Amino acid sequence: MPRNHGPWTIKERVQKYKNPWMEVREDRVIRPDGRPGIFGTVRIKAGISVVPLDENGFVYLTSEFKYAVGRDEIEAVSGGIDNNEKPLSAAKRELKEELGIQAKEWVNLGLVNPFTSMVHSPAHLFLAKKLRFKKYDQEGTEKIKILKIEFDKAAKMVFESKITHGPSCVLILKAKEYLKK
Repeated sequence: MPRNHGPWTIKERVQKYKNPWMEVREDRVIRPDGRPGIFGTVRIKAGISVVPLDENGFVYLTSEFKYAVGRDEIEAVSGGIDNNEKPLSAAKRELKEELGIQAKEWVNLGLVNPFTSMVHSPAHLFLAKKLRFKKYDQEGTEKIKILKIEFDKAAKMVFESKITHGPSCVLILKAKEYLKK
């Protein structure tokens, strides 16, 4: 049964691929100009990104080989939100898992949708403060190096394209603006 989707009409939706982290769909549509067409989308599990900031102005980032781009990338702690999990709970879990850090203070810096044309992949952004360091428990797919970097240097790395992960870039720049207050 056709249904409206903004100025588009979806006539049929076909799931082309699905795994626990993503789904690829192809929709047969009526475009806004009234002509028939297709539109492909990718839905990626909602996620979080966290920048932990210590009392001396250092942030703790990750360096890890990223399969899709085929190289090591520097990023904020990032991960998926499990079923029925709240974004803040996911952020706390991922920070402890990946870096062994717990925080007493959490600042929600909003949401970013990295590529809205064809990808649905919301990322919730958090700044973590008042840190305690424990043992980390990385997953078998993770081989993460922990990087301790001055916050201002991390922000500079965004502008130098040394940090290119979209949610990490937005988070670092939002945190920098938040901390000016």
